[in-house]
Amino acid sequence: MTSKTILYALLALAAAPAWADEVSQYAEESRAIVTPFMQQLMVENRKAIMEGGPESAIGVCKKIAPRMAGDLSRQHGIRLTRVSLKVRNPLLGTADAWEQATLLQFEERLAKGEKPEALEAAEIVNEPNGRYFRYMKGIVLQQGCVVCHGPSELMSAKVKARLAEDYPHDQATGYTPGQLRGGVSVKRRL
Repeated sequence: MTSKTILYALLALAAAPAWADEVSQYAEESRAIVTPFMQQLMVENRKAIMEGGPESAIGVCKKIAPRMAGDLSRQHGIRLTRVSLKVRNPLLGTADAWEQATLLQFEERLAKGEKPEALEAAEIVNEPNGRYFRYMKGIVLQQGCVVCHGPSELMSAKVKARLAEDYPHDQATGYTPGQLRGGVSVKRRL
């Protein structure tokens, strides 16, 4: 081993605790943004369903959720988005490589019995355009979500018609409660 190799190894070891602190800090900040976002989305969906039936919740996901995500992104200097392996809106919900790998890990973790509320990932990554903090919180399908995301035979004619109109390339159906629907992803340039 050369002295240069030893020096690089020592520098990497010295930086590891700082790196871990940085990840922990950014994860906490991301969680503080994502958790209320997810809670507010549930409130908006319930409100829409009570006022106009299940097909009204589709409008929340199509219009209100992207607007909320955009507002939070601008407010915090991040990119916040909802992603999935089975997208409803390919323009907004298609996962990048990191997000795809993380969603697959979440599916594995769920299959091994991990609790849905524990599905979270955070790390610092180097990408071609720079260094980023990446965070994701899993979205696990709840019982009420099958109205719009479940098997098509369980969907009302109104929901099917609204989905066909709003999302002609929809892949986000066929789920059962407890399955991973996707995740809320945060990307922050460092």
